[in-house]
Amino acid sequence: MVFWEGYLSDEAMGIIAPVVVYWLYAGFYHLLPPLDHYRLHTRKEKDAKNVVPLPTVIKGVLLQQSIQATVAYSLFLRNSCMLLSSSEVVVQPSLPVQFLQFIVAMLVTDAWQYFVHRYMHQNKFLYRHIHSQHHKVVVPYAFGAFYSHPLEGLFLDTFRGVVSFLISGMTSRTSVFFFSFTMMKAIDDHSGLWLPGYNLFQLVFPNNSAYHDIHHYGLRGVKYNYSQPFFIFWDKLLGTHMPYTLVKRPEGGFEVRPGKL
Repeated sequence: MVFWEGYLSDEAMGIIAPVVVYWLYAGFYHLLPPLDHYRLHTRKEKDAKNVVPLPTVIKGVLLQQSIQATVAYSLFLRNSCMLLSSSEVVVQPSLPVQFLQFIVAMLVTDAWQYFVHRYMHQNKFLYRHIHSQHHKVVVPYAFGAFYSHPLEGLFLDTFRGVVSFLISGMTSRTSVFFFSFTMMKAIDDHSGLWLPGYNLFQLVFPNNSAYHDIHHYGLRGVKYNYSQPFFIFWDKLLGTHMPYTLVKRPEGGFEVRPGKL
């Protein structure tokens, strides 16, 4: 039993929930106090380095979410039609099975993200005309987590969601929680804040805001730390892992310094 049962179908909630979670969780970060002692970059640096204004970022994210919602609707409609034609009733699996589906979906998500993301960097045409749009947000912040070219959003994020959903075998109801969880993790990685003592994501996952900051900041860093959003083993296995150290700035906050390869 879930709170939306009787009001919305699981399929409808699977489309709506990740969008709502994105704006609520990113909005939460946006409304926080300055937290200068926990920032990976100063606010002055953020304003100077980022070449795309916030309204443009918001429009870009809304466009991507519209595309994702259309693809999700088509996927859920297909599954619903298959169930109707076979007269099957969807039975929610046990919690251990759902946990296993979560793990499978996380691994599929990371694999898709790593190889497509890395190719978008190594193919000069794709980087120049598509992926570079995301890197215009040089200093990451929460609202910019899913700011990207519409084609990147389709191939890197939307198709990744479809593949992880199908391979894991999760139900539409389980997908509500998985995609909301993934959305929050991606926002957290782009938050620009280092809060491991307060933030469970940063405490549990080695792929965090500091790890991803290396990839966003500096000409050297963009060739490393492609993994997103959960684990870092693809980077370690394939030689694209860049270690880092966190150094406290005299004026407050932290600086992420690339380590030796």
